[in-house]
Amino acid sequence: MNDLSSAPQPEGKPERKRKPDWIRVKAPVSKGYHETRKLMRDLKLNTVCEEAACPNIGECWDKKHATVMILGDVCTRACAFCNVKTGMPRIVDPMEPENVAVAAGEMGLKHIVVTSVDRDDLPDGGAGQFVKVIKALRRETPDTTIEILTPDFRGKMRPAVEAICEAGPDVYNHNLETVPRLYPTIRPGARYYASLRLLEEVKSHDPMIFTKSGIMLGLGEQRLEVHQVMDDMRSADVDFMTMGQYLQPTPKHANVEEFVTPKAFDAYGAIARAKGFLQVASTPLTRSSYHAGDDFAQMKAAREAKLAKQNA
Repeated sequence: MNDLSSAPQPEGKPERKRKPDWIRVKAPVSKGYHETRKLMRDLKLNTVCEEAACPNIGECWDKKHATVMILGDVCTRACAFCNVKTGMPRIVDPMEPENVAVAAGEMGLKHIVVTSVDRDDLPDGGAGQFVKVIKALRRETPDTTIEILTPDFRGKMRPAVEAICEAGPDVYNHNLETVPRLYPTIRPGARYYASLRLLEEVKSHDPMIFTKSGIMLGLGEQRLEVHQVMDDMRSADVDFMTMGQYLQPTPKHANVEEFVTPKAFDAYGAIARAKGFLQVASTPLTRSSYHAGDDFAQMKAAREAKLAKQNA
């Protein structure tokens, strides 16, 4: 057998950047964290907190906040930033809507975030399961406000959005994820302007549903490109914008090109607010569902204040 230890090795990806202090979080060890984890396992529910390796899982689960991921844990897409498994998904669990409602009740959730993997294999893209989950929550926990984070429903967007809006979520979130220039490498299965049209479609169907969208920073985007995304979101009448630091889940995923400083996040947030969003979350640790309940309350209050001012 040849000794390959001294043979030239193929060039790999650049060495992963060391995380700065402002992005570091403690490992989850609390009692609340373990109780939330057990509940999710007992009800056979998946969470994006685990599947996407969210850095805030310890804090959120300790407070009994979890973002449920419906339609299984296998995605039909392979985005360069995402840690969710890719492949052929399993059959949809008919008990999932009821189990989500049970989890919301047992955790005493005032606000729940429900997301999903992409299910390009399903005729409706999985929209029907979102509808069933919303209806189960309205029936079992009527005081819980509902925020959904959906995929783009490629090729079936309009009927999917129409069905979900009819079910009446309080917040409809769909993330643009990054700037248009980076879509071919970061989000190759999606189209930037198709995602914008989805957000517009929600508002055209029901202007009172709050819309929300977010992007990751640190993937190589330029400042003016981020400003343009803000303008595009406002043109689509998006109410709430989130911005957070991209973190590389594994060496196989897209590299972190830059760790954006907290000061830079603050500056982006100030610009977004000046452009007219009702709510903006812009910090290195911001994620779509991080502090979602508190943010929803503030966004609702901001809309009421805006309407009152207009009526006056």
